[in-house]
Formats: sequence, structure tokens, C-alpha cells
Amino acid sequence: MSIGIIGAGLIGSAFARALARAGIEAIISNSRGPDSLKELVGELGPSIKAGTVEQAASADIVVIAVNWSKLPQALAGLPAWNGRIVINANNAIEAPAFKPFDLKGRLSSDVVGDLVPGAKLVKALNHLPAALLAGDPQAEGGHRVLFYSGDDADAKAKVGALFEKLGFFALDLGSLAAGEKMAAFPGGPLAVLNLVKFG
Repeated sequence: MSIGIIGAGLIGSAFARALARAGIEAIISNSRGPDSLKELVGELGPSIKAGTVEQAASADIVVIAVNWSKLPQALAGLPAWNGRIVINANNAIEAPAFKPFDLKGRLSSDVVGDLVPGAKLVKALNHLPAALLAGDPQAEGGHRVLFYSGDDADAKAKVGALFEKLGFFALDLGSLAAGEKMAAFPGGPLAVLNLVKFG
């Protein structure tokens, strides 16, 4: 399956590094255009290409890792999602202060879901610091845990299989609502935990 990444900040580039380490092809994009990513993709190697946001958004699996306040602008005017998988890697915070946004009782996935109508949404890649996501998932002698959650079983299975291919231990937290409450940063009891599965 083709993979696109929208957002080349800490988490987007960290996931691109994880893909590159496994030799998995992907397109990474940002709001400034492919030319601004030449240095990054040169460092990552031949499996990661720079592209436009539209090109990244046309992949089978699309990772969205954009600053919360910039999400509406980043996702405006993109092609119809038509049941493709979107990994919501966002937390409803604004760096560097990490001040949470008031979503009026809604989950961040509810908000992101409204911005990607017709997509199969999976919440993941939002609970680990970028350095751990980019690092060797077997560095501690086991398999670093990546949580994911969603309401579509097929989409979750594909995301879980991708994470396992990258060397992580993929752990399904259940529905979007359940998973987000457990792994969201800040506030989730599983956020920022570097858990490792042994055996």
C-alpha cells in the first residue's frame, strides 16, 4: 500500500525515518512544498520522496502530523478520501507551550474526522516522543509498543501490520474514543510511556 505523510515536523519526519529504516517507500510533504524537503529526503535515502500535500494525500495510508491550529488549512481542498486510511497523529495542543485546546468535550479524532470526510480514521503515532518513534524499535531488546485505535477493523489491521513491519509491537486500544482517552497527550495515562514487549 502507498504511504503519504502530511507534515514534516518532528513526528512526520520521525515516522519517515522509521519507514526509511525498513526500506518502505513513502511521500512526505509540507506546506512549503517539495523543494523545502530536499535536505531531509537526501538524509533519509531513496525510499522517501518529497511531494506535494495533494500527492501525499492520494496515498492508500495517509499520516497527518500537523500543528493543531494549522490542520484546517493543511487539509483544505484535498481530493476526496473515498475510504482511504488516515492516521491521525495529532494531539490537540500547540507547541512549544503544550497548551491544550478546548474542544468543548469533543475528541481530537472527532475534529480531524470532520476534516477528512469519508476516510477510515485510525488514531496513532501521537503518544511517543519523536526521538523514540524515529529510533530503533528493538533497542531495548524487545519491541517498542505503538498504540493505535479506530472504529474500522480493516483499517486498524492494516495500520497494525505496517507498525509490525517496522519492528514495533502494535497494540490495539479499541475504539477511537477509548484509545484516544488512554493515549492522548496531555492527560492520557499511556501518553509518553516507552513500553517494550519482551518475548
